Amino acid sequence: MSENPKQQNTETLGDTAKATVFPILLAVSVVHLLNDTMQSTVSSIFPILRDELDLSYAQIGMITLAMNLTASLLQPLIGLFADKRPLPIILPVGVCFTLAGIITLALAPTYALILLAVTMMGVGSAIFHPESSRVAYLAAGRRRGLAQSIFQVGGNFGSALGPIMTAVLFVHVGQFGVIWFAFAAIAGIAIQTYVARWYGKKVTQLEEEKKRKAAASPIRLSARPLTRGRIAWAMTILILLVMSKNVYIASMSSYFTFHLIDGFGLSIANAQWFLFAFLAASAVGTFVGGPMADRFGRRNIIWASVLGTAPFSILLPFANLFWTGVLAVFAGFILSSAFSIIVVYAQELVPGKVGFVAGLFFGLAFGMGALGAATLGWLADMTSITLVMVISGFLPLFGVLTAWLPKDDQLRG
Repeated sequence: MSENPKQQNTETLGDTAKATVFPILLAVSVVHLLNDTMQSTVSSIFPILRDELDLSYAQIGMITLAMNLTASLLQPLIGLFADKRPLPIILPVGVCFTLAGIITLALAPTYALILLAVTMMGVGSAIFHPESSRVAYLAAGRRRGLAQSIFQVGGNFGSALGPIMTAVLFVHVGQFGVIWFAFAAIAGIAIQTYVARWYGKKVTQLEEEKKRKAAASPIRLSARPLTRGRIAWAMTILILLVMSKNVYIASMSSYFTFHLIDGFGLSIANAQWFLFAFLAASAVGTFVGGPMADRFGRRNIIWASVLGTAPFSILLPFANLFWTGVLAVFAGFILSSAFSIIVVYAQELVPGKVGFVAGLFFGLAFGMGALGAATLGWLADMTSITLVMVISGFLPLFGVLTAWLPKDDQLRG
């Protein structure tokens, strides 16, 4: 991807090196895998919590809301603060919150303590995502789409592992089995400590480079081809796309297994394998999306990803068991190729706000997923799981809004 050299002075965290730092990208991707595996544990044990604590669908939705809304509210604030003052030490601290939440979740005997546990896990994610996304941006060199995909694919594979853990472990040992993820959290703390050292050196290097450039010549701002109104409109479209994507993901993560159990008579373990197929396909789609966007353009891949999911998501609630699995795989693969690209697109749309943009969109992903899960849980209690699946299947039609996004070359001046 070509860069406009005049614009580099306007970016707080511009590319100072062409090389992609793969060891750091792999490190934050592994921590993303560990973090989202622990997060996905919550939704994966919903059938077990429903039976053990006699929870309603609305209460299940509130658990998702407590965890994700916390992350949603905090992430943009953390990202905005870190744009002005990067804090490498915060990387391992975030995983410490997740560790505390995991231990509490494993031992919680009541609904109230479960809410407390998932809230702590939400704080951990709120700290992790914007700053780790910034690390991925700094380590990307000129391959930003690929870098964000490497970072994101760890999270998607982590989300896919939750159902497997339920199928092979939690259905046998119950809620307390979550305690084993404490070891994953400890590993995440160690890796993030290593990443924080690199991050701190990189921030120092960038600050020194900015001072050298400022001393050598006055900073000249390049003209932007997009007006503030056009940028605001484009950001609104991206927000709506993220909302539609993540409410659908929340519907599948929280209620797809109930659709399979109630509609087809599957056991909890067998239903989890279907959810794993959906989430694993999402992980593969995330990895494929970034390199394709680097080659074919951000806007084109966003368009194909969100809108292209609609035929599969709309048909899924009406299919038999075999085709339900097939349609879920295609829906997960196509839809999830968009998110990392939306983040990169938005970062280029609003240069110099890497952390804020990452926090905003990761926060939206959590927040809209949380609100969507809570609303859909209430609707399921009032009507049926089938109706929830039907309604959520139409959400990818929001992809038509991509037609009003600026073309890629308009982002670079």
